[in-house]
Amino acid sequence: MYDIFGKYGAIRQFRIGTNKDTRGTAFVVYEDIYDPKTAVDHLSGFNVANRYLIVLYYQQAKMGKKSDTKKKEDEIARMQEKYGVSTKDK
Repeated sequence: MYDIFGKYGAIRQFRIGTNKDTRGTAFVVYEDIYDPKTAVDHLSGFNVANRYLIVLYYQQAKMGKKSDTKKKEDEIARMQEKYGVSTKDK
């Protein structure tokens, strides 16, 4: 993987997913902010060992939305309990 991704810039960090949820994924962190764009442009759809790479940018805003939604739902449930409000139809 270093050989493939290293062609597009100096790599600062390379992490391979080992959990059940992240198996088959890897995170590549480049030294220069412009190198990931070049890697995404050239490596998306690249065939490695009869598998095609899907190369995407990490989008922290999208990853945070799931946890933010859960936090808001929990906060609403606590407020409903505190004030005795029910959303269920009687």
